[in-house]
Amino acid sequence: MATPFQLAYIGLGSNLESPIEQVRTAFDELATLPLTRLVAASSLYASRPVGPQNQPDFINAVAALETRLSPLALLDQLQALEQRHRRRRQFHWGPRTLDLDLLLYAHDDIKTPRLRIPHPQMTARAFVLAPLAEIAPTLTLQQQPLSMWLKSTAAQGVERLPAAS
Repeated sequence: MATPFQLAYIGLGSNLESPIEQVRTAFDELATLPLTRLVAASSLYASRPVGPQNQPDFINAVAALETRLSPLALLDQLQALEQRHRRRRQFHWGPRTLDLDLLLYAHDDIKTPRLRIPHPQMTARAFVLAPLAEIAPTLTLQQQPLSMWLKSTAAQGVERLPAAS
């Protein structure tokens, strides 16, 4: 019997080497992951960097995937995709060509040295919450509606970009 599909949400971000194209290309690549299908892709959002401010603004988005991969196998695929985009981890919260974060996986609560689900900072980051709310408006996090978390981060000022023509 085949493993059932699980719903996972992936945060995407880039602020180097044509960030809009990096994120759009990553959506296409997420759709080709093994045992996985892309079921929703948010609009693109611009945001100021978290951490060091002496770097370009970010382009962010969220994807919803249905996958038969385990959480760690999915993480492996995401990190391999980051490497194909020449991601370099020079310092914490530094600039990057592509950042892929596994935000949520089914209703799992995972705490290992390598993976934490739900993503530990997601409820404090408008650049995650705004695109997530776009594709999953009825989602709850920590037993609170997503809209409540989004209101608490409104001052962070993410901006939804117009759709590509």
